Amino acid sequence: MKLDKIDIKILQVIQKNGRITKAKLSELVGLSVSPCFERLRRLEKAGIVKRYLADIDIDRLFRSILMVVEFTLKDHTTASVLQFENAISKCREAVECYGVNGQIDYVVKFIFRDIEHYQDVMNTLIDLNVGIDKVTTFIVTKNVKRFSEYPIDDLYSAS
Repeated sequence: MKLDKIDIKILQVIQKNGRITKAKLSELVGLSVSPCFERLRRLEKAGIVKRYLADIDIDRLFRSILMVVEFTLKDHTTASVLQFENAISKCREAVECYGVNGQIDYVVKFIFRDIEHYQDVMNTLIDLNVGIDKVTTFIVTKNVKRFSEYPIDDLYSAS
């Protein structure tokens, strides 16, 4: 799908505020309400806008531990990879998972109540026998930069 500057502006605005009114969005992108809303619907139908989320500050709800865990698999057959990915996809504590190149196979970001919760989840994953060979865990001690938005205009203009 070919996007123009107005489409890019719509995406930039809604990723900062998914609850923005149609009137305010149209004002910010310089279109009347109806054409602006039609463009937004087109972006949704194309799957570019997948969903609208609330950014919840979990630390205001309760104490938790964020951990980044590296996994190396025993083998890389399609069945082993799918088995591991399926197990991680079902694990509610796994909030992000990336398949990567290099000496490890996956980097997974988890959130836990405490160390015991972490240990229970890791034991469960290992007991599932999903082909895990090595696990390296890092406890996040400080969040230096939290994801807020994609630099859509920079990335799209360079493509």
